Amino acid sequence: MTSISKNVTYTHTNTYETLNELTPKTKNIWLVFHGIGYLSRYFLKYFDELPSEENYIIAPQAPSKYYLNNKYKHVGASWLTKENTKLETNNVITYVDTVLKAEGIGSEHNLIVFGYSQGVSIATRWIVNKNVNCYKLVLYAGGIPNELTSLDFQDLLKSNTEVITLVGDNDPYLTPERMKDEDKKIDDLFNRRAIKIVFEGGHEVKKELINALIKH
Repeated sequence: MTSISKNVTYTHTNTYETLNELTPKTKNIWLVFHGIGYLSRYFLKYFDELPSEENYIIAPQAPSKYYLNNKYKHVGASWLTKENTKLETNNVITYVDTVLKAEGIGSEHNLIVFGYSQGVSIATRWIVNKNVNCYKLVLYAGGIPNELTSLDFQDLLKSNTEVITLVGDNDPYLTPERMKDEDKKIDDLFNRRAIKIVFEGGHEVKKELINALIKH
């Protein structure tokens, strides 16, 4: 008896969250990808100290929901797993494109693409897949997918995109060896152009670091 894996295409509806209002005074559009275990509406709290008139934040929602801590009370979400990664990546990219189309986002604003933890893999894959030249690319406490190479970021490096990485000096997911490997990978991928920020702390989001990003 042999099982056969098949695919089917269907319409899927997913939510997303926004913070502040998109007006003629808006300068920066933030596209922010949360980490594993988050819901987008709770992730937005880290951006609520940015000047509201100038910053409009869009937080896509990871599609795979699950109960946290096996207590069936609090819900989190995940973007991808190692199962059917390429197929799921394509689904997520299509979803993100649809979100931006629904919001009517054009090129008249500064686009800041922000990924935290697992969201880094989505931010970078989307940037590469859609050949996006954004104002800033912020990679916060997450790993860049191994399949991406410096060739994938060539067009981005030809633009004026500012690449910023942030990581805690006591992040439990980063051993000294892995920190060294990730540091080298970032240098290689972005031709030593990335601004590297190491802060005191662990695997956590700090509002003061996000607030400081618009001052760079």
